[in-house]
Amino acid sequence: MKVILMKLRPISRFPVPDLSTIPLDLQQLFQKISEKAGFVPNVFWVLAHRPEELRAFWAYHESLLRRKSGLSRGEREMIIVATSAENRCLYCVAAHGAILRIYEKSSQISDEIATNYKKANITDRQKAMLDFALKICNCSHKVCEDDFIQLHLHGFNDEDIWDIGAITALFALSNRMANLTSMRPNPEFFKIGHDF
Repeated sequence: MKVILMKLRPISRFPVPDLSTIPLDLQQLFQKISEKAGFVPNVFWVLAHRPEELRAFWAYHESLLRRKSGLSRGEREMIIVATSAENRCLYCVAAHGAILRIYEKSSQISDEIATNYKKANITDRQKAMLDFALKICNCSHKVCEDDFIQLHLHGFNDEDIWDIGAITALFALSNRMANLTSMRPNPEFFKIGHDF
């Protein structure tokens, strides 16, 4: 039997700092995340190449994804997975697909949404949400009053609509940085949430 060994590629095309060279506040953030997740997602290592930008990204991420909202945590992750798939971002589909599987307690939902959310086993409300997210992702200049009317009919208020747009916009940045840097997903992401 012939064994083929794959050479592991680096997690970024840009230099990744050692933990000891990262500013103390970010070392503490890495420690906190590691304690919670069991590992440090590669996005933190890659973005630590520019500590100020990592701080800004993480502050907006936490402000947006942890605020009270009419969107469930699972719905927020659905937006990230669908728009990241549209932007062909391997890192964000893998990472947020794992989180989505956990929040929705479904081993297949991430694959369904990343492949074709219109056929996924989700509600019509969630499909309308993702339709709007993809419109923001691909042609935000075409957003009009009819979009708001349709979302209102599905029970979203204007603050929820802001959240859909803001999550899409933040992850447009994240997707592009992940693709720019050739950011590799942690192997752990592919193992999470498949036991439902």
